[in-house]
Amino acid sequence: MNIKSTSYQIQVKIFEMAGCVFVRTRGDHLIYRHPGAIRPVIIPMYREVPVFVIKNNMKVIGLSRERYLELLQSV
Repeated sequence: MNIKSTSYQIQVKIFEMAGCVFVRTRGDHLIYRHPGAIRPVIIPMYREVPVFVIKNNMKVIGLSRERYLELLQSV
């Protein structure tokens, strides 16, 4: 199964289940921290978050494709 664009609400749930903690909002972007990550995770408040943004956020926290899809199923 391929990673597809989803709403920002679904992305928030997935990354919170993966261990991210909300820090602040800047404009229309939600900023999250992850304990092991060097950079923050940025989730734009779009109706459809593009796949490249999802993959970049996954890379930042070291979230595997399989784990992402498991979390997506449980949302």
